[in-house]
Amino acid sequence: MPANPKYLTQSIWQRFLKITAAILGGYFVSVSFHLALASWLNRANVLITMAYSGFIVWVALMVIAFLAKNGWKIWGVYLLLTMLFCIIIYFGQTSNPITK
Repeated sequence: MPANPKYLTQSIWQRFLKITAAILGGYFVSVSFHLALASWLNRANVLITMAYSGFIVWVALMVIAFLAKNGWKIWGVYLLLTMLFCIIIYFGQTSNPITK
């Protein structure tokens, strides 16, 4: 049974923004989240766990991107989350430097 057209996104740009936010934005948020965890916790354990939990988080973020009404807003949210996690990574690496 095909989808009802009134529920589908009519704008090509909104569709493009949602698809790119789902694929790229979700990946950036997922990876930056796990790297932020790795900068504060045991790196080896977090990075090994990221192989599985990173995929699950990425898929969940993909679903959220397609549920959003506006592609620009979801891109904004994903970019803000990525920047927040990058700041956490920065402070985690400056306060917990790797000693070799």
